[in-house]
Amino acid sequence: MAGLVPAIHVLLNEAEKRKAWMPATSAGMTWIGRSAMKIASCFFVLAAAVGATFPVSAQNYPTKPIRVITANSAGGTSDIFVRALGEELQKRIGQPIVVENRSGGGMNIAGRACAEAPNDGYTICILPNETLTLNEFTFKSIPYNPEKDFDAITNAFINTQVLVVSSKLGVGSLDELAALSKSKPGTLSYSVLAIPMQITFENWKKKTGADIVMVPSRGGADMVTGLLTGTVPVSIVGLPNFIQHIRNGTVKAIAVDSEQRSPLFPDVPTLRELGFPNLAPVYFGFVTPAGTPKDVIKRLHEEIVAIGNEPGFRKRRLIDIGIVPVFDTPEHFAAYIKEQRENGRKLTQESGYQPR
Repeated sequence: MAGLVPAIHVLLNEAEKRKAWMPATSAGMTWIGRSAMKIASCFFVLAAAVGATFPVSAQNYPTKPIRVITANSAGGTSDIFVRALGEELQKRIGQPIVVENRSGGGMNIAGRACAEAPNDGYTICILPNETLTLNEFTFKSIPYNPEKDFDAITNAFINTQVLVVSSKLGVGSLDELAALSKSKPGTLSYSVLAIPMQITFENWKKKTGADIVMVPSRGGADMVTGLLTGTVPVSIVGLPNFIQHIRNGTVKAIAVDSEQRSPLFPDVPTLRELGFPNLAPVYFGFVTPAGTPKDVIKRLHEEIVAIGNEPGFRKRRLIDIGIVPVFDTPEHFAAYIKEQRENGRKLTQESGYQPR
């Protein structure tokens, strides 16, 4: 291919020379000139066709803006994060990063948009555990195949979940919460933002006999209002949403779902310490549509991980707001997705959750 274009130019030059000394026809061009021009045109068509079939290469990638699909609405955890990362990524690769919010549908809308996007390296996606490992067990059908439709880049972070209660309840532990709910059957309620949290809380209720009713939530702001007013006094939610409220004492943190205690609240135990299994980890990872060239995935991985491991970015954008950075390899993330898919299957089966 590299030698084809120069050859075409030589042919065109020769055609122009022949036009200069051959007698012109009534059409204004000699037969030889016309033939050379036709041959050259064929070469150009061939070159374009061949070039179109060549996959994008990391050597000249990227040459245009990159779209990033997120499953969160504007202002959500992954949206804020990916916009901050996108600013840094744009500086490194010299192309704009365009964030596209595809929220809703239990995180399935973003999954479908990612799965159906071209696998040319110009669409990357930051998707949560629901999309990648859980929804196939909690929905009767989903519009994509999580096992086949994505290629892993890196697991960006785990969003630590915290079980919080309104300070108005006057409880400080899971045992006290269970006891209070039994003393006032049917009067306490809880809210969650995602199915895995609901499944885990329902499992806890079955094991302890706690009597707390689940109330659907319209979003993080709705949950904050419920907790502060005491109308829905129990929630499991991402730690970043409630750091300030925990610090000022308006809500009480009972437990976190992380492997280790949060450095922000070292006195708050983990669910594992309390004898309960952790939630299905709420992670957000970068993937591409399946079939994206491996060298492009390698380039994207290198750039994203370099940003995520920069000490200032890592502390300011993740650690300081209660998020656990990961930034692993594509191979490790692919294995982790497979492991968490099995974990999600077991979790839904044990809970008796019925796909909707």
